[in-house]
Amino acid sequence: MPLSLPDAKSGCPINLSIQVLGDRWSLIVIRDMMFGNRRHFRELLGQSEEGIASNILADRLKKLTAAGLLTRADDPSHKQKAIYSLTEPAIQLLPVLAHLGAWGRRHLPTTPALAIRAQLLEKGGPPLWEDFMAELRHAHLGTPLPPEHEPVLPRLTAAYEALAGR
Repeated sequence: MPLSLPDAKSGCPINLSIQVLGDRWSLIVIRDMMFGNRRHFRELLGQSEEGIASNILADRLKKLTAAGLLTRADDPSHKQKAIYSLTEPAIQLLPVLAHLGAWGRRHLPTTPALAIRAQLLEKGGPPLWEDFMAELRHAHLGTPLPPEHEPVLPRLTAAYEALAGR
């Protein structure tokens, strides 16, 4: 099922993708949900490396939800909190983020701690991406993990924390 984009400028797939994801913050929110397991507004706001403003975050969460990349549900543990989840189309952005990270690592002045996940994703390639996407589907969509699944997020997190000195 296609994502929702009521103000489409053309039928070009690149243009349409840029309309949904082309601002700076949309992919950062998705990145933080994927790699930081941040599912609440306060986590996304307070743990952002880039320091997103609360009004910008609220706008992007609303935009990504309306487009069908995120879902929003009430948090059963707290009446005033919501839990955001990635949808299948957002999970399928993982290879795009892996390629962006690999390109950035090769051509831009990255820091070792923030580049390590991109390095591991590039080295692991599509098989690792598939494992990670299965893990994201389990966490965000409730699908079962394959029996032979090797957890990916803990490995990426441990590598980051080792270099970040945490």
